Amino acid sequence: MLEDIVNYLIKNKISISTMESCTGGLLASLITDISDASTILKFSAVTYSTEYKIKMGVPKEVIDEYSVYSAEVAIEMAKAIAKFTNSDLGVGITGKLTSNLDEDMGAYLCIYDKRYDKIYTTYVDIMKSMRKENKLEIIEAFINLFYSTIKL
Repeated sequence: MLEDIVNYLIKNKISISTMESCTGGLLASLITDISDASTILKFSAVTYSTEYKIKMGVPKEVIDEYSVYSAEVAIEMAKAIAKFTNSDLGVGITGKLTSNLDEDMGAYLCIYDKRYDKIYTTYVDIMKSMRKENKLEIIEAFINLFYSTIKL
């Protein structure tokens, strides 16, 4: 289904950029596995640290107020990367894939459609014991969010 999304973006000349934290660039990597993705993927940043989220344009005040693992930060990541790259779509992903027993795990995902100034978000409940499996759950959530909002 990711291939269908990439082909849709190519056909409609819609550019995309990603700012990923907990997925470590997996979304961008999977996009680049698809032929001709270079025509729509402008840039990808893995901003695993708070420092680089801020350097890429996420306001420190938003991180301080909501935490680095919040919907608000995912939104700011998506907006910042779209602005930085002048992409039609920006994707922000942040969250916790492992935790202590007393902490929740989960990820926030945002697609920002700069063309219409629209924000689409979802929360991914992390349930698997393996980090890679959790990352793949987040990619699946991206696909579902894209299909439900951007519409092919």
